[in-house]
Amino acid sequence: MNRRRMTAAVRAAHLTEMRAARTTTDAKARRRHLERAHILSQPWPWPHTRTHVAMLALAVRRRDRREAFGQVVRIIVAAPGSALGRYLEGNTGHVRVGLTQPMTVPADLAASLAT
Repeated sequence: MNRRRMTAAVRAAHLTEMRAARTTTDAKARRRHLERAHILSQPWPWPHTRTHVAMLALAVRRRDRREAFGQVVRIIVAAPGSALGRYLEGNTGHVRVGLTQPMTVPADLAASLAT
C-alpha cells in the first residue's frame, strides 16, 4: 500500500495539468493534459480517481461511448488499485491503452515523481 503523501511538486504538476485540460479548447491538447495528469496521479487514490472522472467527462462531451464505458470501469478500479500499489506506471489511462499495459513515463514527469 502506498502510504507516501503526494509531494508538493507532484501535486502542483498534477493540478497544472488538470487546469490546462479544463481550460484548453483544443480536444487533442485536453486529452494530452489528462494523460499527463493520469500518469502523475496513479500512486494516490483520490487524485487518480479524480483524473478518471475528468476523462469520463471528456468522453461524454465527445459522445465517445467506448471511452466513457472504459472510464467507468477505470473509476471503479482506480482508488483500490492505487491504494494497493497495483497500477502500471506510465499508463495514460485511456481505453486505447489496455488496463495492464505499462508505458514509458515522460522524463519531465518521471523527474517530478522521483522527488
